[in-house]
Amino acid sequence: MKDHFYLEENPNYTILNSAADSVRFALSCLEPCGRHWRAISSFVNTEGEPQPWHDFGTLEGPGWAANAVGGAHELYLFGHFIGDESIKEKALGLLQHVLDCDFCQDDGLIIGYRETDTDQKVLNFKHNNEWFCPGSMARIAYQMLQWCDALLDDRLCRTLEERALWCATWIAQRVPRLDNGWFPRRVTRSGAPYPYRAESHHLDPIFDRSGDGIQILQLWIELAARDLIGTTGTIAQLVTTFINSGGFFGSVNHDTYDISENVSYAIAFRTLLRAADLLNDPKVRRFAYDVCLAGLDRFKMTENRNGVATKGLLYMEDSWNTAYLWENAEAASAYLDAFADTGNESFLKDAVTILRAIAQHHYGHKGFLTEGVDWDNVVGAEHHIDGTPYGAIRYTEPLLNNLHHVEAALHYFHHWCVKRKGSDGVVELYDHENNFLGRLKKADYLDPL
Repeated sequence: MKDHFYLEENPNYTILNSAADSVRFALSCLEPCGRHWRAISSFVNTEGEPQPWHDFGTLEGPGWAANAVGGAHELYLFGHFIGDESIKEKALGLLQHVLDCDFCQDDGLIIGYRETDTDQKVLNFKHNNEWFCPGSMARIAYQMLQWCDALLDDRLCRTLEERALWCATWIAQRVPRLDNGWFPRRVTRSGAPYPYRAESHHLDPIFDRSGDGIQILQLWIELAARDLIGTTGTIAQLVTTFINSGGFFGSVNHDTYDISENVSYAIAFRTLLRAADLLNDPKVRRFAYDVCLAGLDRFKMTENRNGVATKGLLYMEDSWNTAYLWENAEAASAYLDAFADTGNESFLKDAVTILRAIAQHHYGHKGFLTEGVDWDNVVGAEHHIDGTPYGAIRYTEPLLNNLHHVEAALHYFHHWCVKRKGSDGVVELYDHENNFLGRLKKADYLDPL
């Protein structure tokens, strides 16, 4: 499978070009708000225009699809990589918007969304306050900790650590474990289990087995690894519960209901690999590789399907088999973590293949990257680029699907690519296969076309 999955680099449009275009598009979807920056919408078309007909269209904030903290972090890292202080300033302004504009509550709760048309805060993408996903809230706190590795501002770093710790404490004190030892997929504002679907009061079939809960474990492991919490007993217990169950890999995305979703395997692998180091437990590492990372194989597409460039991508899940790009980006990061841990170059090949496959799906003149590649017409032709029966979706989440691959790409650039001085003195970037990726000169990428 691996040889069939592999893609070569496109010298005419490299993964560096792709990362830069995604950053350019995301920046075009920000607006100033006082001293801060915020997204104009969490769902836009190829021109960056909000789509208010969609649930995400009039939302922004740090929540699941809006992803302000994670997106800001990726923008900051890219600005640092090419030496563009203006990008870093906007990224910091976006982060401060989350910290200063009442998303972060004093009791540790982080509210996911602001309605752009009413200015009201809401807990979920359905624009109500009946429920939210605690794992997705934990991911916001985890992203705050990731920021600390990039910052020189100790005061801001302490604030982020404090907010992350408060969030983790809120979950620990209020969200109960279910009968199988795992976390509820959804809870109420008080932390009580909410066993229903996002769209209705019908029971959620994966309420007690969603991969959303992995992100709670991920946050607690990160806090422990940074010596911000003192005990690993609860972490070890949860890891054992996860392994003994065979893993909880149900949909992380809030509006699908499969027992197995590709991104659940990717997040679980990254989390358990970190846990294996923290707990010094080889059986945790074995489970991470043998079950979690290996679980991604069945989602890999080794050919172009229905005339669409799908080779090198992973489809999301059986009932909704579109290849969504934030999930593919998380899989690429998982393979990079595996390569860093083992030195096995097959993992590196998988990671760069996914990034190269993602790079094939930019459209329009602003750098837009589709939210997903709908090769099986699940979403519908009316939502595709050019209205074709099979193809890329003509909308994206600017700080999530459009941007998340930048994190994996920068990890790859920093650790396994080579910088050389060009004949004109400008630094050039070459990948691990000696392919020329581009020049590290900001004007070459971010000036409007």
